Amino acid sequence: MASDDILIASISGIRGIVGQGLDPSVLTRYAGAFGSWCRERADDGQAPRVVVGRDARPSGEAFAQVVMGTLRGMGCDVVDVGLAATPTVEMAVLRENATGGVVLSASHNPEEWNALKLFNERGEFLTPDQGDTVIDRADAAEAAPVTYADLGGYRSHNALPDHIDEILALDLIRPERIAAENLTVVVDGINSVGGVALPRLLHRLGVAEENVHCLHCEPTGHFAHPAEPRPAHLTELTAAVPEHDADLGLAVDPDVDRLALVDEQGRFMLEELTQVLAADFIWQHREGPFVTNLSSSRAIEDVAARHDQPVYRSAVGEINVVERMKAVDAVLGGEGNGGVILPDLHHGRDALAGTALILQHLADSGRSLGDHHDALPHYAMAKENLPLPGVAPDRLLSTLAEHYDGDNRSTLDGLKIDFADSWVHMRPSNTEPVLRVYTEAPTDEDAQALAGHFKGELQEVIDSLDEE
Repeated sequence: MASDDILIASISGIRGIVGQGLDPSVLTRYAGAFGSWCRERADDGQAPRVVVGRDARPSGEAFAQVVMGTLRGMGCDVVDVGLAATPTVEMAVLRENATGGVVLSASHNPEEWNALKLFNERGEFLTPDQGDTVIDRADAAEAAPVTYADLGGYRSHNALPDHIDEILALDLIRPERIAAENLTVVVDGINSVGGVALPRLLHRLGVAEENVHCLHCEPTGHFAHPAEPRPAHLTELTAAVPEHDADLGLAVDPDVDRLALVDEQGRFMLEELTQVLAADFIWQHREGPFVTNLSSSRAIEDVAARHDQPVYRSAVGEINVVERMKAVDAVLGGEGNGGVILPDLHHGRDALAGTALILQHLADSGRSLGDHHDALPHYAMAKENLPLPGVAPDRLLSTLAEHYDGDNRSTLDGLKIDFADSWVHMRPSNTEPVLRVYTEAPTDEDAQALAGHFKGELQEVIDSLDEE
């Protein structure tokens, strides 16, 4: 690997730029390690079964062939679900009684990136210990292929209809009630899986085919705009919703585990509010805890107080949220990036499940998305990145933490400092070589100022450590 190549290995996946850190040799090494790990966990005498899916980015099909061939060479039977959302693969792992799953997707990263996302037999991201085992094995190149007689088999399966069937089978989802509202929806599929999956789900939920308007729904993998569902990237969607006199707009990332909403006025709802609106709906039907990560808006606590329900926080990362959800028997969970986790369906972020909950909420309430939007607590957030310097991020943050009182800080995941009406959370990214600096405050100006202040403090610490 060249010195300027980037390959990031974490519990969020093995991620890099195609040809500049991520190539077939890297895929073979990590897929081989994962296949070896799956083989050890399979029932005695049984070939492990692994479900493999991908998003639409251009490298996906070729890289999937490399991964599937490697897994078969390690003795794993492969179930190829092809172009599929990450939550679709997660659920297929459970349905197939598989030992593991693989998704080729770099989520919100540009199309020149790709990644291996690895899942255990529960259809969940590997735990830190499991991930370390696979990564260490890949680094040591310890995986040994099987002999001819034990090569794995192959079959293909379209898992999307199964996923949609399970959503419609949920007690809370009533398509006939949604159909009665005669909703009109605009979808931005970001030229990936969402452009296929969301229209099919909407039709099954009772939205008439002529009432679904698609932007960038062709799964070419050449993204029409930056893939992260943020306001600056979704100007076409915010314009299209009022143009079509639509009730709402839906935007997802390339692997459909993040959902952003646009109301009927063309106003973008901050991704932070997707999980808050879903929780508001759930709590009208059942009681129970909600779990989200430390970087998510405190708006969830405000809405929880209206329903007299508890909220718990975890470290950032889907697996961390999921483990905390299980520990407290949560009725819903999520992350502030538009991820909604509905345990009645499966323990994974799922934009399709989130879509069903939001449409049902609109149908049951008879209120517009704009009305719901206005009724939610509103905070401003700033999400900044600071390139990681030569100093170790743990040392950088622990040095900064010494300047703040212990009662209003958390070191569960990096460093979070709470103030009376604002907070800052600083942590190394799981997916990029940067330090995340996230802030929340009453206004945009306050949030930006707080982020700028702490980026300055971090730089002062970096400079002082460089002088040692």
